Amino acid sequence: MGIAAIVIFLGAYLLLVTEKVHRTKVALVGAALMLLLHITDGERAFFSSHTGIEWNVVFLLFGMMVIVSVLRQTGVFEYVAIKATKLARGRPYRMMVLLVALTATASALLDNVTTVLLIAPVTFLVCQRLNLRAAPYLIAEVFASNIGGTATLVGDPPNIIISSPAAGDLTFNDFLLHVTPIVVVLVVVFALLCRVLFRRDLVYDPERARAVMALNEREAITDGVLLAKALLVLGLVVAAFVLHPWLHYDPAVVALLGAGLLILITDVTTEQALSEVEWPTLLFFAGLFVMVGGLVETGVVGDVSRAIAHATRGRLGVAANVLLFGSAALSAVVDNIPFVTTMSPIVADLARGHGTGGHVLWWALALGADLGGNGTAIGASANVVALGIAARQGQPISFWEFTKYGLVVTTVTVALCAPYLWLRYR
Repeated sequence: MGIAAIVIFLGAYLLLVTEKVHRTKVALVGAALMLLLHITDGERAFFSSHTGIEWNVVFLLFGMMVIVSVLRQTGVFEYVAIKATKLARGRPYRMMVLLVALTATASALLDNVTTVLLIAPVTFLVCQRLNLRAAPYLIAEVFASNIGGTATLVGDPPNIIISSPAAGDLTFNDFLLHVTPIVVVLVVVFALLCRVLFRRDLVYDPERARAVMALNEREAITDGVLLAKALLVLGLVVAAFVLHPWLHYDPAVVALLGAGLLILITDVTTEQALSEVEWPTLLFFAGLFVMVGGLVETGVVGDVSRAIAHATRGRLGVAANVLLFGSAALSAVVDNIPFVTTMSPIVADLARGHGTGGHVLWWALALGADLGGNGTAIGASANVVALGIAARQGQPISFWEFTKYGLVVTTVTVALCAPYLWLRYR
């Protein structure tokens, strides 16, 4: 069964890379084959918290898509786009740095998927105003969201798994103390790297810039009452995300409650509320989770995790580096949530064997799993969401366009984490 699961996953991955078949069709057919061959079954695919569909991710996306759909009707994205363009004075690189900084900061407080959903509409409007190609900006924001989300307990789902009492038993402040400092450095380095990676697309158009500078952003707001209600609900949702360690409401529950409340207190119709929901993206996630779950069920992911652990031979420094780079490599290929779930008990055993110094292994796992998601177009949830939004806007981003930049960013950021871990925890 393990071989069959590997063949199905690799076949699906090859089709995703070549883009010969739409990714949603690939994921659903791959999931169907996993079920057809009894590699997994309905019970495990739909109800298992370890090897099934991550409904928390699916419903988080759904809830936030509904909120974004309502927000779009108020003109607030156009307002922010004009305001941001004015702050950058129409300069493409300044605009990219501004959006990167905004995205990274927001992703540390929200989850990275929510941040991308909120920032993407602004990006397309900015690029339209300045006659720029949106793909480089959207790709840079995704990288920034995955980097920024690494900084806090609530920024990326693997961090929540790692922080649980059954794993590392870490707090919100632990992440601020141990991970946030290196993430700040990585964001700065990435902002400088953008100048090199996207230099061909950073073309300044003075006429377009002057035209935007002459606009009054306040005129973009079309419904002030709806905006006030939407911002109130969004504020409550954000607060609940940040207070997750104390409120213990899953992000998906918060997003669904927020979407329901927003529809309840406004005159928005069902059609309007669902107009921005990316159904193909949600179905792609469902299929992908079933395929990865098949790899977990057959022990493939567990075998790889144990191989990573055994390669350390009991040496703490080696263990930290193997976890860092091994987690990054695997998280670029498979979803990091089931990988971290499988790896957590193994890391817990390793950490206990090294006493108080063993906690560095949790930071190596978190940094590798979170940053590795930038490696390919399907390495993290935010990547898939961004590609779905781009396709919907008629400006598709290919697997290889994303991945050629992602491999560079992942290599640089993960490589910078290695000396940080060594210097701070040696």
